This record gives sequence, structure tokens and C-alpha cells, in this order.
Amino acid sequence: MTDVALEAGVSQTTVSFVLGQTAGSKLPQATRERVIKAAHKLGYSLPTLPASPMPVTSAVSCTIGIMVDQLSTTHDAVVAIEGARLASRNTGNVFLVAQMAGDPETENRTIEALKKADISALIYMAIFTRELIAPAFLGDLKIPVVLVNCHTEDCLFPSVVPSEIAGGENTTLHLIKHGHRRIATITGEHWQEATQDRLVGYRRALATADIPFDPELVVEGDWSTSSGYDATKKLLQIKNRPTAIFSQNDRMAIGCYEALKELGLDIPNDISVVGYDDEEVARHLHPPLTTSVLPHRAMGEWAIERLGIPFTPQERRFPITKVECPLVIRKSVAPPKAN
Repeated sequence: MTDVALEAGVSQTTVSFVLGQTAGSKLPQATRERVIKAAHKLGYSLPTLPASPMPVTSAVSCTIGIMVDQLSTTHDAVVAIEGARLASRNTGNVFLVAQMAGDPETENRTIEALKKADISALIYMAIFTRELIAPAFLGDLKIPVVLVNCHTEDCLFPSVVPSEIAGGENTTLHLIKHGHRRIATITGEHWQEATQDRLVGYRRALATADIPFDPELVVEGDWSTSSGYDATKKLLQIKNRPTAIFSQNDRMAIGCYEALKELGLDIPNDISVVGYDDEEVARHLHPPLTTSVLPHRAMGEWAIERLGIPFTPQERRFPITKVECPLVIRKSVAPPKAN
């Protein structure tokens, strides 16, 4: 939606209203046509929507509860909820969204309130990808339950997570294909599943290209811009410094950009940089940042699609679905300078 908004010269909200045919949005027809034209120009295939949306009262199929651990500290949950809404645009599903904040007592009160609202299904969502110790009430519910961005060891519920190992591998391979062999990575906090998986992917890519792993080229950050700045300064002090840096999120990549520019280094001619997440700021950095999409919208869409499939486990287990983190190629990568 950001790409279409930039092409059409409108806001992301306007794009959402047009593509979702949001009721009551009094947009000029010319604006609608401009958004649709921009989407086609960028190669997006638009869904076939009904000429006139049905009244919500006749289209409602069920009320879906969404429980998420955080809403206020990150936009990721909102993106996933929007994906669920768009996937439901022709069904009339009603969503009741509640934030849990990691408190068991709040969770119990929340599920009781949702049950009183007569929800027909539940989407249980985590912000940080992780293995979940499922609350007891999930197993007691007599309605379908899906997990978004989390999973359980026993796989008792259908779940979806980003394909982080493949994402880390593809990002690193992109740098290798440009001729880089001294590739550093700035990780998130080591205890997080996303950090561990992206690092596994990074190491796999190096091994595939027969590049020895150098622990000196791995610096831990904490996902913040400041940690990306500090980690880059540390990497540049290495005697045989890297020619490329894989920042494991876009915010740390911003700090990386600032550190490199402060030292008079050009991106990508002196050092290439790639990020992860594809936040909106990645498009507006100079140069625009090559990064991988964190597929929260696609995971929200998956949740709705999965709720429409009979809940029949395979040998009492539901396989974990992994959604691709596609690489968005921009202008922050170039071949390394010849020595």
C-alpha cells in the first residue's frame, strides 16, 4: 500500500479505503481511479470486488476475537489486523481486538469478555515471534483458534510465523551475489527467536558460498537505532573491516547509515547495507534501503483463510506455516571496491 500511495500521490489510508471499498469513505472518483491506475502500473493484481458492497447486516458470517500482547509499541499488530480485515472484506466478519500486555489475569478477563460477545473464532497474536506456552483457556475453547507470529511445542493449534531462516539466508546471498565476502551482521537481542533464525540463515548463506564464519563480524544490537550506530562503529574498527553489513532490522540500519556517513563513507560504493522489516522509512533513506518484508499483513490474511478450512490435525498436530520474507531490492547494495 505504501508503494501504491507514493505512486498515486495519496496517503496509505486512502489506498486502503479504495482497495478495501471502505463504506462511507467519500473519496472523489478521480482519486479512486488514480489509486487503481497506480496499482496496475506497479504490477499489482487487484481482486475482483462486487460492484456495490452488500450491507454489513446481510454479510456478517461471524464475530472473530483477536488477542494480541502489544498494540501500542509497534505497528506490526495493526498491519496483521488490517490483513485479516482485507481478507474478510466480502464476508462481513466483525473483529473484536484486545491487548493483553502479557498479564495472565488480564488474559483471563479478556477471554471471558470475548466469550460473552459470542465470538465464533479466536486469533491469538504475538508481536515478537516465539514459541508460546499456551494459556489453558485456548485448549478449553469450543471454537477454532489460530496462532499468529507464535507457535506451541505440541502444535495443538494452526500457527503461522515468518520464514526467518530463509529470510536471513536470502538477504546474505544477495550480498554474496554482488561479490561480497566480508559480510557483517548486526543482530537483535540473542534470546529472541527472530535473531537466532536470521543468524542461522546468515551462516547458511556463508557456508553455501564457502565463506568461513567469522564471529568478529557478528555484533549484537537491541533493534534500536542507537544500537545500530554503536555496532557499526565497532565493526569499522576491525582491521579487515567488512564490505557489507546486514542489519537485522531497518531501525538499526538507520543507525548504521548515520555511523557510515559520519565517517565519510559512501553507501553503497564504500560499504553496502541491507536491512530487514521493510518499514516505510526504508524507502526514504538515502540511498533507499534494500530490505526484507516482515509479512505481518500476509499472516493476518492467512489467519482468515485458515479459519475457513476444517480443523483436522495431522496425527494430532498442526504443521507450522511459514510465510516468505521477500527481499525488496533498492539502491543500498553494490559490488565491493577492488583492492
